[in-house]
Amino acid sequence: MRIDIITCLPKMFDSFFGQSILKRAQDKKLVEIVVHDLREYSDYNHRQVDDYAYGGGAGMVLMIEPIDNCITHLKKERNYDEVIYMSPDGERFNQKMANRLSLHKNLIILCGHYKGVDERVRETLVTQEISIGDYVLSGGEIPAAVVCDALIRLLPGVLSDETSALTDSFQDDLLAPPVYTRPAEFKGLKVPDILLSGNDKEIDKWRGEKALERTKIRRPELYDKLKHDLRD
Repeated sequence: MRIDIITCLPKMFDSFFGQSILKRAQDKKLVEIVVHDLREYSDYNHRQVDDYAYGGGAGMVLMIEPIDNCITHLKKERNYDEVIYMSPDGERFNQKMANRLSLHKNLIILCGHYKGVDERVRETLVTQEISIGDYVLSGGEIPAAVVCDALIRLLPGVLSDETSALTDSFQDDLLAPPVYTRPAEFKGLKVPDILLSGNDKEIDKWRGEKALERTKIRRPELYDKLKHDLRD
């Protein structure tokens, strides 16, 4: 997989993609992440990429020309499955979307900034808009990093135990069950006996029950949806 990220703050990604699982995924050639400085595609003096909004109002807007220059350049080199714009009013990101995106070969992620992008970018260049939540951040860099992390860990070979991602929260619309590790007892707090029993069938049953119980308590809307889906 290749992910091209377009941003006016490229250095924000240096640490994020240079650590842990994401770094190992790149070292193993399982994913290629290329960050593009939007200012390098500006035809304006001083590498300008933003301007005041027509009609007035506070805040600056990213111009269409440098964005179009960058995307046009990238599309000359390869075909892209999606051109994603990180936006507070995009479709809410979830595990199912991460699963779907992880199956693609080439993605472009455009990071908004300031008051967003010229609407013509969204109308003519973007194929999908994604939001990570109902709040506003200073730019789309952190949301883009969130999306990359969520989908890259799903790629075959990225995790040392490939079954790990399949048991994450939300993979089956349930929260993950409680997990424990050594010591088996700490200050009077004991690991449930069933997890020490070695009975895989009963352990799986216990985990399923606890996942359902935790989802019902902490995310009742997911629990209600699951019940509705089961009835259908």
